[in-house]
Amino acid sequence: MPPCMLYALVLALLRPRRASVSALEAETSEELMSRFQRGDERAFEVLMRRLEGPLLGYVLRLVWREDVAQDVVQDTFLRVIRGAQGYQPTAKVSTWVYTIARNLCLDRYRRQRVRREESLDADLPGAEGLSLHGVLHDEGARDPEGDAAAERFMGRLAAALERLNPDQRDVFVLREVQGYKFQEIAELVGESENTVKSRMRYALQTLQRLLASERGGA
Repeated sequence: MPPCMLYALVLALLRPRRASVSALEAETSEELMSRFQRGDERAFEVLMRRLEGPLLGYVLRLVWREDVAQDVVQDTFLRVIRGAQGYQPTAKVSTWVYTIARNLCLDRYRRQRVRREESLDADLPGAEGLSLHGVLHDEGARDPEGDAAAERFMGRLAAALERLNPDQRDVFVLREVQGYKFQEIAELVGESENTVKSRMRYALQTLQRLLASERGGA
């Protein structure tokens, strides 16, 4: 065998083996991260596509601005790439990634509080017949008047959420919007489950008070 061919064969054998994209789709996020740590870039692409949508939705409900949310998600994946070798499989990949995103949001909040859009600053009428849970989960009739009322209510909710303590807002979004269990939230934020439940209780009480106050003044 010519030396050049032998050299090419050795390189091929040393190169990390890569599964097909379709095969990667069937693997867990932790398995994909393990592959990426060994040099399989396609595994990270599959992982990023899997997490990107839910992560953007989570961040968007923390910062309430799509441009800021997009920046946070991009920064999150950059940090995941840089810190991939430090990831330990003792925690879920999603927990690790969401924690990075959450910390980036808190850093931004500390540096400069995100300002509301003008449409959220305006006085808004009440949203009779709409519940907080129903609007968040897109329940109820889908008629023009109902959609308009839901949109107004979401504006009021966004304004109220911005006035929450950041820790309480995190727990509320993770629980009511993302659907996490209290135990999972506790792992994400690094607190006890009782602390998380307490924050959720205070968040709900504060939101109910703020929304009732705005509706009463509408």
